[in-house]
Amino acid sequence: MTASLHTQTARRELDHRYSNGIDVTLSWCPTGNRLYVTVLDDAGDSFELSVRPNEALDVFNHPFAYAAFRGSVLLDVAA
Repeated sequence: MTASLHTQTARRELDHRYSNGIDVTLSWCPTGNRLYVTVLDDAGDSFELSVRPNEALDVFNHPFAYAAFRGSVLLDVAA
């Protein structure tokens, strides 16, 4: 993989917060122009949601509500 290709496919962190053992990150992937909210807790449990631009900040602020609504399962996104 070339350096330029790697740079283009890397996610870019747009916002991050940590509170009560929960890390929440909003990131953008230029490849496909996709937004993601990733949640990781101190126990190592995590999940990730693909989000639309118009809902990104709301999902970032309330990821568990969106995960429950969408039926998300815990993933190992830290690996």
